[in-house]
Amino acid sequence: MTHAERQAALEVIASEVRTCTRCRLADGRTHAVPGEGSPDTEVVLVGEGPGYHEDRTGRPFVGRAGGVLQELLESIEWRRRDVFITNVVKCRPPDNRDPEPDEIAACAPYLERQLTVLDPALVVTLGRFSLGTFVPGTRISQVHGTIHPVDPASGARDASVLALYHPAAADRSADVKRQSFDDVARAPQALLDARARRATKPVAVSAAPPPVDPAPTPAADITIF
Repeated sequence: MTHAERQAALEVIASEVRTCTRCRLADGRTHAVPGEGSPDTEVVLVGEGPGYHEDRTGRPFVGRAGGVLQELLESIEWRRRDVFITNVVKCRPPDNRDPEPDEIAACAPYLERQLTVLDPALVVTLGRFSLGTFVPGTRISQVHGTIHPVDPASGARDASVLALYHPAAADRSADVKRQSFDDVARAPQALLDARARRATKPVAVSAAPPPVDPAPTPAADITIF
C-alpha cells in the first residue's frame, strides 16, 4: 500500500468506529476513539480502552496515563506522531471498568483491520487486556519487558510483541513506573530485531502455471487503450 492508500483505509475504519453500535459501550460514549498516528509507522501501541479524557476528545491516551506514555516514549527518543496508538476497545467502559469479553469481541474486527493496514514490525502492548489479545495465556506481571511472537489471529501478520504495564498502572505506582521505563528501553532494539527478521524471511513463490499457446488474435479485433 502507498501512504495515501493506508491513510484512506485507516480513515474508513475510523469513520466506522465513530458510528459503531455493535455493543453496549456505544450507549454511554461521548466520542468513540479509533486511534491515531502515522500510517507509515512500524510500531503500534495498543492499550485497553478510552478513559474520561479520551471519551471527551476522541483521542487515545490524552489524560494522566497519556502523560506517562509520553514520558516513556520520550525516554527512548520516540515521538508520538511517529507511532500509531489505539486500544482493544474503542469506547469508554462505564466508570473505567474492565471491558467485558463480548465488548472486546465486538471491537476486535476494527483492531484487526487497523493492524492489517499498518502491518507493524513491533506491537507494544499496554496492560493485560492488550497482552491477552496478542499473546494469549500470559500474565503481565510475569512477562512485562519481554518480547514474543505475535498471535497472527490478532491481525498483525508478522510482528514482535513487547509487553508493558499499562501507563495508568505506572501512574499509580512508583515501582511500576520505574519498571516501565526499564521495559520500554528494550523497544528500539526490539524494533531493529523485528525489522531484520522480517527482511530475511523467505518469500513464498507460487509455481508458475504451464505455458499455454494462445489462439491467434485477428488484427481487426485488437484494441489499443
